[in-house]
Formats: sequence, C-alpha cells, structure tokens
Amino acid sequence: MELRHLRYFIAVAEEGHITRAAERLGLQQPPLSQRIKAIERELDVQLFRRKARGVELTEAGRDFLDNARAMLAQNERAIESTRRTARGEQGRLCVGVTPTGPFHPFVPRVIRAFREAFPLVSLTLEECLTPDLLKRLRNQQMDAAFLRTPMAEPEDLVINSLLEEPLVVALPSTHALAQNDGDAALSLKDLAGETFIVYARQHGPGLYDATTAACLKAGFSPRLGQEAPRITSALSLVAAGLGISAVPASMQRMMMDGVAYRRLKGPNQPKAVLNLASRRGDPSAVVRHFLNLVRLAAKNFRADRGKAA
Repeated sequence: MELRHLRYFIAVAEEGHITRAAERLGLQQPPLSQRIKAIERELDVQLFRRKARGVELTEAGRDFLDNARAMLAQNERAIESTRRTARGEQGRLCVGVTPTGPFHPFVPRVIRAFREAFPLVSLTLEECLTPDLLKRLRNQQMDAAFLRTPMAEPEDLVINSLLEEPLVVALPSTHALAQNDGDAALSLKDLAGETFIVYARQHGPGLYDATTAACLKAGFSPRLGQEAPRITSALSLVAAGLGISAVPASMQRMMMDGVAYRRLKGPNQPKAVLNLASRRGDPSAVVRHFLNLVRLAAKNFRADRGKAA
C-alpha cells in the first residue's frame, strides 16, 4: 500500500464524506471512492459504513486510522532526519585531543560552541597521544584532532594552524628561582644549569623541539633528564625535585603541590602551537561544519587576545 493511499484514507476518515475529502485532496470523487474500496479489499476488512450523508469509521477503521497516522508521522520523521543528516545538522563526530589540549581555554570553549550550534550531533571527545591521534584519523576512527605538534601537511591530512601560546617553566616550589616574586619572569639563561624533564619525543615532538631549540638560541644545550610520557607525569617529576620542565602557559591552570610556574622573558621565548588535523576531502557535512566553526572561533580568539594585549 502506497503512502498516498494512506493519506486518501485519512482524509475521508477526517471529513466523514468522500466528496469533501476529494475536494480537499484535489481529486475527483469517483476515483477516490474506488481507491477506498480497493484499500478495503486489500485489507479484507470494512473500514467505513456508508450513510445517507457520508461515511463513518467502523471499529477496524478507527484502529487503522491510528496506525495510518503513525506510519505517516514515522515516514515524515525519517525524511526530515535524512535531510538533517545531509545538511550536517545531526550525526556523529569524534574529536581527538592531546593531553595538554583541554587545558587551553580555546578547546573546551569551541567544543561547547559546537554542541550549542548543533545539538543533534552526538559528539565524543577522546584524549590520545599525537601518534595515536594521527593513526586514528587515518583509520577513520576519528574525525578531527587538536594537536600540539607543528608538522608539514601530509598528503592525506589537512593541518590548520590555530593558535600559539608561550611556554612557561615549571619549577619545584622549593627551587631558588621559585622563591622570587611570582610575577617575575625568568630568562632562559637562568636555566642553563638545570636538568630539563622533557615530554617524550616519540609521543609528540612539538614541546621537546620547542624547548631544545629555544635553549640553543639562548646559548646553551639543555641537560636532559627523564622523559615523561605525558605532561602530567612531567609535572609530577618536577614536584619530586627531579628537574624543571617547559610547559604551555595554559597548563598553569593545573595546580599541583610542589610545583611553581614562572614566565619566560627574552627574544627567544619558546612557543606551543595548537593545530587542528582532519582528513583531506572528508565528505561529512558534520565534519565540515566543525572545521568551519573551529577556524572562525580561532580567528575571533586571536582578535580578542590582540585587543586585550
């Protein structure tokens, strides 16, 4: 039975009169009357009782009316759901982020903005190290990822550079350089004799490379201590007095007993970058909406920071 036949039946049931239903549907009365009889034959039940001035539903007809309305409503919902998906207004989105990413105020802010703009999209946020993020992107297990590593754009991925922030130095709170005014900035040369706890290069070389390059420009080769798999591990080692570490400024939001943060000054201040990676040519409208929103939000974020400065 075609959906239009259900609409014919519903019109007759609601009007209680075949002629009026035909006028409502823009049909002639005889073809509509024949179609109703064909529906009754197909179902092998009587749906209407004929009266002198119209028709009325039988008990079976009332039951079929409820089901016909439900079927049409379900069909309309399916059509609208398909259209929303095609427009990128609903669907699924998996976004990856490095362990330091959520500490940058931009990341939670833009995730929240996307959820507000596209409430029907089911968004999941997963934390992984950079190699895993890239692998999952390429395997289509993830749709986009916030990275901390500067990288040349591979053929299969698109890398959007979003923001930069300075690195700060995390010191044991008992360190002599941590005893001065908390707002006082340190020179990289002040750290020449220190042991640097570094973020393991194989997990994401961005912070490792930025730290060592800045030290070399400042005139010394950093003495490298233990490598930490995650920034939180590096801060734990700093708290234990095993060395110092250069971390993104946004990590100062992570207060840890035994750790003090100090700004760096001078011409060679190291920077941490925030990039957004996605698959090249991804056909998903949901992904396209997310990328556009993030790029626009980053532009506005930079403009706001520029005004504040």
